[in-house]
Amino acid sequence: MKKTQKIIFLSVLFICFLISTSIFSGDAPSLTGHWEGTIDIPGMKLDVNLDFSQKEDGSWVGNISIPAQNAKDLPLVNIQVSGLEVTFAISGIPGDPTFKGTLSKDGSKITGDFTQSGQTFPFSLQGKVSPVAAAREGLKGFDDVVEKSLETFMVPGLAMAIVKDNEVIFARGFGYRNVKKKAPMTPDTLLAIGSSSKAFTTFALGILVDEGKLEWNKPVRNYIPWFRLLDASVGDRLTPRDLVTHRSGMPRHDLIWYNNYTASREEFVKRLAHLQLTADLRERFQYNNLMFLTAGYLVEVLTEKKWEDAVQTLVFKPLGMERTNFSVEDSQKDSDFALPYREKDDKIEQIPFRNISNIGPAGSINSSVNEMANWLIVHLNNGKFKGKQIINEVTLQDMHLTHMPIGGTSTRPEISPADYGMGWFVDNYRGFRRVHHGGNIDGFSAMVSMLPQHGIGFVVLANKNGTGVPELLIRHAIDRLLHLDPIDWLGEAAEKRAKGKEVSKKAEEKKLTRRIPGTTPAHNLSEYAGAYFHPGYGDLKVTFNKDKLSLTYNGITTPLSHWHYETFNCDEAEDPTFEDMKLTFRTDVSGNVAELVAPFEPSTDEIVFEKKPNAKFYDPEYLKQFVGKYKLVDDLLTVSMKGDSLTIYVPGQPIFDLVPTLGDEFYLKQYKIVNIRFLTDKKGEVTGMELIQPNGIFETERIKE
Repeated sequence: MKKTQKIIFLSVLFICFLISTSIFSGDAPSLTGHWEGTIDIPGMKLDVNLDFSQKEDGSWVGNISIPAQNAKDLPLVNIQVSGLEVTFAISGIPGDPTFKGTLSKDGSKITGDFTQSGQTFPFSLQGKVSPVAAAREGLKGFDDVVEKSLETFMVPGLAMAIVKDNEVIFARGFGYRNVKKKAPMTPDTLLAIGSSSKAFTTFALGILVDEGKLEWNKPVRNYIPWFRLLDASVGDRLTPRDLVTHRSGMPRHDLIWYNNYTASREEFVKRLAHLQLTADLRERFQYNNLMFLTAGYLVEVLTEKKWEDAVQTLVFKPLGMERTNFSVEDSQKDSDFALPYREKDDKIEQIPFRNISNIGPAGSINSSVNEMANWLIVHLNNGKFKGKQIINEVTLQDMHLTHMPIGGTSTRPEISPADYGMGWFVDNYRGFRRVHHGGNIDGFSAMVSMLPQHGIGFVVLANKNGTGVPELLIRHAIDRLLHLDPIDWLGEAAEKRAKGKEVSKKAEEKKLTRRIPGTTPAHNLSEYAGAYFHPGYGDLKVTFNKDKLSLTYNGITTPLSHWHYETFNCDEAEDPTFEDMKLTFRTDVSGNVAELVAPFEPSTDEIVFEKKPNAKFYDPEYLKQFVGKYKLVDDLLTVSMKGDSLTIYVPGQPIFDLVPTLGDEFYLKQYKIVNIRFLTDKKGEVTGMELIQPNGIFETERIKE
């Protein structure tokens, strides 16, 4: 073969190779990728988003989302590609909805006709970068924003995850989970999520609704027959939906459960019958943890399992949340957990863990951002997780709707006043609908937030008490992902924080001006000591030791100092819960310290604890010494035992029950204006008794038998 012929032959082969590999003429248009466009329906353009991919065997798979109809990832079937001609249909939708179109030669557009139920409408689609890829691109440099927030707001550490549709596009830890050991925060670090737990309780109830075990709008008493509230008409009408929307008419009353490790959930629910309401049912939004505890107890009643076990089965297990737990004690058994911190005097200090498992349904869950990302995915995908329907789509959407107006006003035009759904707050951020819930418990702050219509979700968990950084970071992230004009949320908050510190310092300096000088207590300090009780709040104890008084409630002990008159101040203590609270004692008509008045719930009347009589007067063995006959003029009065208590019989009168009261006395249960005091000699033997009446004190002599 001549050299020239050989060159021509090789050139022809090379050209054939180029044609076969599409290098010479360019790649053939492909359906693979993400497409966005519209169907031109009369009067409107219906937005649609589609994704296509090709399997190894050459077959096609795809899905379509229609935001206006809240339809997400509907499967596409009968996908056919022949040259530039494309055909596909939506599965499971009536009317055989089918697309027939043509790919543009450059592969950037598809145009054609959409047919459903015999009607045909034009459609057009444009090839786009996938939303997930675009979102990741928008987060470039976001790490620097997070690092700056830690430094500016003195946050030891935080972890953050961001979800787009059903993919985690960001999951990182920043700072330290343990400052002393310089242990880094990771996306697997366990932190308390606080009140973000409420949505888990609502989610579990929603699954029970799907199973036909619960109806949102039936009275709670249908499921818990003994359920009562102080206002019977409210208690009779209260529904499960009311429990999880903060519209029960009851304010917080949080000190009942805070640090209380002895009362059961059932006992807490029974105590509701003794707590003051401040509104009618559904009249006013009043945030209430106890109602969410009741919702959790309702889960226990319906499933015959502990709330923890029910949520584990109904929620955690299906979502693969294997390390998520219900107690900070369990978190500390894990190899990767965060310590709690607070800011005090411009320094960060570690504080003790606060176990709140008793109020678990309202706030005790601990998790990592990696596992919380699964929680976001199920909410952003209409109740589905990894192809499985965990909760009915309509049930889930119901939780994200507004059920109770909060009635607040916005402090920023970019953010609307929030309302409350079912376990979620609902508002608009810069014109976009948002569903979110924060959480704050000793040493930890959390925020879980979603833009459902954009398929974007966020979770930020920090190990600092009461910091707003999680919300600020989410705002920054939203601005980036939605390509909004940037707002310096961190800078504005830092400036406001500095001003707030200055104002707080001046206010602290002026607090002593409310004290009236030169007053003294009306009693010896030892007389204030004793056990006090409120039927809703339970037991409170005042002790006298080394000439000082102290208060103990729910295991929290706080020293007391005289403020003025009969009011005492709660001083600084290791646990600051009651610090600077003012307590007032009241005296009864007999001159006994009889009541302690505490402002435990600021929105109600003050909580009145009644002082308990000496415990010995409830001991039947001690009471037996008073049994006998007593002479009053010519009458014999008879004191007898009735079970574990005393009675007295006066000739010509019915038998009266004796009830212990203050001052080591008894009163007549059926005639309360008469008191009785038993008299003893130097040896402690009972010699008589006094009948104390408004018109005089009558002394009797005990008759020896």
